[in-house]
Amino acid sequence: MFQLAVCAEMVFRDLPFVERVKKIAAMGFQVEIWDWTKKDIDALVDTGATFSSMTGYIEGDLITAEGAQALLRTAEASIEVAQRLRCPRLNLHGTGLDGTGMPVKPVPVVSGAMWLAARSTLAKVADLGQRAGVTFCLENLNTAVDHPGVPFARAADTLALVKSVGSPNLRLNLDLYHAQIGEGNLIELVRRALPFVGEIQVADVPGRCEPGTGEINYPAIARALADAGYRGMVAMEAWASGNDEQALQRFRDAFSVPASVTA
Repeated sequence: MFQLAVCAEMVFRDLPFVERVKKIAAMGFQVEIWDWTKKDIDALVDTGATFSSMTGYIEGDLITAEGAQALLRTAEASIEVAQRLRCPRLNLHGTGLDGTGMPVKPVPVVSGAMWLAARSTLAKVADLGQRAGVTFCLENLNTAVDHPGVPFARAADTLALVKSVGSPNLRLNLDLYHAQIGEGNLIELVRRALPFVGEIQVADVPGRCEPGTGEINYPAIARALADAGYRGMVAMEAWASGNDEQALQRFRDAFSVPASVTA
């Protein structure tokens, strides 16, 4: 029904990174990675894993001239790595994040001029993606728990920017963990955003662990996605609450929709 991926940054953390990738692939999932600059790319290629998404920039932001130049320059470098990994999607955020997920340059108030600058930068990013045959995905984040000070963080913000650019090479990375904390009403959000979605990421609330550990009814969301005709990528970007293999199985179970439901 859906394509399923797992973020290798957050599970099997007792293993070296390449071994995590092999483990995830052996369980039948595609693999997501974050900062590629800290990875042995040749070793990742040699795993034979299918990579679904990776971070699509190293530094920069959407709103300042200097930041936009840095983002575009490092997005081009990221494309080269993505092509080596045969990775079709590259992830973006409202601004650059440090190693703890905090914004490098927090933005307490987003002005109209910032919105216009962000749209301009994202249009250039989309052009890069079109020329290279990859898709950049703008991820929503939450500012209440994990990423205070990030501009354009809410799903409503990322959706507005992606719609305004209007390019198939700029889509949403709709993260339902972040959306639950920041906005809620997830099924209606999914239905509204689905035409612009390149990927959906999931984790439960609270705790950011695998589906089934918190308050989000992921089987209901899976049924709503299936009913709406979605057959794309769903990725678990979550910590394992206990046993890693069990966490991945719980994720698979949550997004295994019976055929009778979609008939």
